[in-house]
Amino acid sequence: MARDLPLILITGKTGQVGFELQRSLAVLGRVVALDRSECDLSQPEALRALVQRLQPDVIVNPAAYTAVDKAETDQAAAQAINGAAPGVLAEEAARLNALLVHYSTDYVFAGDDQTEPYTENAATAPRSVYGQTKLAGEDAIRAAHARHLILRTSWVYGAHGANFLKTALRLVQERDALKIVADQIGAPTAASLIADVTAQLVAQYLHTDEPAAYPYGTYHLAAEGETSWHGYARYVAAAAQQAGVALKATPERIEAIPTSAYPLPAPRPANSRLDTQKLRATFGLTLPQWQAGVDQVLTLLLHR
Repeated sequence: MARDLPLILITGKTGQVGFELQRSLAVLGRVVALDRSECDLSQPEALRALVQRLQPDVIVNPAAYTAVDKAETDQAAAQAINGAAPGVLAEEAARLNALLVHYSTDYVFAGDDQTEPYTENAATAPRSVYGQTKLAGEDAIRAAHARHLILRTSWVYGAHGANFLKTALRLVQERDALKIVADQIGAPTAASLIADVTAQLVAQYLHTDEPAAYPYGTYHLAAEGETSWHGYARYVAAAAQQAGVALKATPERIEAIPTSAYPLPAPRPANSRLDTQKLRATFGLTLPQWQAGVDQVLTLLLHR
């Protein structure tokens, strides 16, 4: 008798990555994708009961508390969702011998203690509540000794949901000029890329004959290359202009400013670059340059 298709549980289905995961993972098994009303990560016992009832083979957890500035004054909620819930999922994954795929962030690093891209074993030193709670979630997963993949990523955007790309595209059409921070460096990473890579990693797991030999652990997942928020905004503006969009703030009217000129409650990493060599070498992957994903999403947005 053929083995039943694996059951894949996705949290946060309405988020940028959760939305894309429903597409990318559908070919690998029976997908159960839930939103916050069905799977509230702030309620640990309800979350535990849900996993025990569904008994998934794979748990994929893109759900998170991502309001970076609000987290500074809403620490309890951020800790419950980002810190405690991943531990609950990992404990249940260990009990079920299931794989847990969890997403973390460049904010676990200080962002100003080195100029090179961060490797997976670089020292963590989060400067914001958001980063601290995301690191707590990582630690809770490791402590549970579950089969897991922690995928740290950065500067996520997509055609679905709210993000910098969509905001920049709107503002260059509405305002005569923009001022954008130019001293924070990273790689804009498409939610679709994150979802597609996740599907490849899960497929390799499901097809392995020796689960114990699978390369579990922490990996960095981001598009190749780097830019600043200012460079990113200018690229979006130039691409929109080339596509025939009428702009008020053309690329040359987007001014570069320092982080100090745009203070926010939560500190942002100056260096958000993530070294992806470990991921690429371990799983045989090639990651695209960041501009390719931006072009793809802009095409979708401009032709809706």
